[in-house]
Amino acid sequence: MRQHLSLTAVIVRDYSEAIAFFVDKLGFELREDARLDEEKRWLVVAPPGSTESGILPAKAATPAQAQAIGNQSGGRVFLFLATDDFNRDYETFRKRGVKFLEEPRREPYGTVAVFEDLYGNRWDLIERT
Repeated sequence: MRQHLSLTAVIVRDYSEAIAFFVDKLGFELREDARLDEEKRWLVVAPPGSTESGILPAKAATPAQAQAIGNQSGGRVFLFLATDDFNRDYETFRKRGVKFLEEPRREPYGTVAVFEDLYGNRWDLIERT
C-alpha cells in the first residue's frame, strides 16, 4: 500500500487575499480554482515542483472557524516548507514582505527559520541536512 498526505486545509478570511499571499509572496502555483457555489471555492495552491501535496485555502464558514484563522495550531509551527536552497528562499521571501519571527538557525536536522503567513499561522522554512 502507498499513501501520502494530499492537501492541508488552511482556514482563510478571503480567497483573493489568500491567493495573493501564497502565489505572490511565497511563489506557489495556483493549481485549482473552481467555484462551488456563491460563497465557496475549491482552491489548491502548491510550491513549484510539489507533485503530491498542497494547501487548500478554505474560507471560514462559521464563527468558530473564523476564530481559528491565524491560530490553527495554538501558536505552534503548523506547516513546514522544505526547500533545496534555504538562503535563496529566505532572501526572496524577505524581499516580498514575508514576516520572519527569527533569524535563520542551524539545527541537527537542517537550517530553519519561522515565518508567519498572512493570518499569523507559523511555518518553518527548512532546508534539511
